Amino acid sequence: MGELRGTHVPVLLERCLELLAPALDRDDRPSVYVDATLGLAGHAEAVLAAHPRTVLIGLDRDTEALAHARARLARYADRIHLVHAVYDEFAEVVERLGYDGVDGVLFDLGVSSLQLDAPDRGFAYAQDAPLDMRMDQTTGTTAEEVLNTYSHGELARVLRVYGEERFAGRIASAIIRERERSRLTSSARLAELVRESIPAPARRTGGHPAKRTFQALRIEVNRELAALETALPAALDALFPGGRAVVLSYHSLEDRITKQVFAGRARSTGPVDLPVELPGTGPMLRLLSRGAELPGETEVAANPRAASVRLRAAERIDPSDDRTPATTSRRTARERSRRGAAPGASNGSERTERDLPRSPVDGGGTTVQGEGT
Repeated sequence: MGELRGTHVPVLLERCLELLAPALDRDDRPSVYVDATLGLAGHAEAVLAAHPRTVLIGLDRDTEALAHARARLARYADRIHLVHAVYDEFAEVVERLGYDGVDGVLFDLGVSSLQLDAPDRGFAYAQDAPLDMRMDQTTGTTAEEVLNTYSHGELARVLRVYGEERFAGRIASAIIRERERSRLTSSARLAELVRESIPAPARRTGGHPAKRTFQALRIEVNRELAALETALPAALDALFPGGRAVVLSYHSLEDRITKQVFAGRARSTGPVDLPVELPGTGPMLRLLSRGAELPGETEVAANPRAASVRLRAAERIDPSDDRTPATTSRRTARERSRRGAAPGASNGSERTERDLPRSPVDGGGTTVQGEGT
């Protein structure tokens, strides 16, 4: 293993520890914590230090990151399992290691500091490098292959959907013209093509003009959103009652998936007019904040890469627990229905999800609501 390339400051570390602590502090047995995106193990190291009886399962597709994480966590070797895997293999890894469930889960999504700071990996548009962009360099399709083999329509779709790029068609046309002359192999040349394709007024706002294109290619190459759509439900299913999941997202597409999965499992799916909750239809999650939490000014000043982060967290609940807000709300709705009250009427006693207290955020952070926030 060579020298560590780049720096690593864990994002929203104190807030993550605060949210996970109630699930990991167990008296009856060692708790099990899964870091689904281990990276350079900043969050994992802090969890292991704070919870001496916690066992870590760390997943990462990047073999270089795993090597650095193993060295960093060497003093905890008797209670760690580090696995070369993508997070959509979550369920298989937990089962293979012999665990019936887990108590805490963290997803710190997006590109890692190691990948971003290593020029030869091709993730950064500010440095010239081969167009690789694979998080796992042992397998898969590179960004170079995508750029030189996808049709115009496929390229435009990737840029539009994954990069939310308004000028996706123009950029795709420029890429097609370039590769007709010679194979596109340089990240610097790609960044130049993108810049030339975007009208000058649009280039003056929103940061580097190639940012969205590089994001889109990285997501396509690594199947990030498809993996998250599989991994997050599997992680929630693996949680014991009282277990908690924390997700750190860095763009609206990741956050939207997280929001939808959490919201879908935080509400009942049974008919509201039945006198009892049908088995399997009750909520399985309690949301731990209203909307997505943002970093505070202090956090961003200390770690600029935290500027775009959105945090969401939830706790696995026992569906038969009548104390949960969603269950209370349904019970109240049934009572109103039996009394003949209007569905929207309120007697002032129920406490619905909208009334839940806003969770505190360290460092002066805020909480936002709404799609893609």
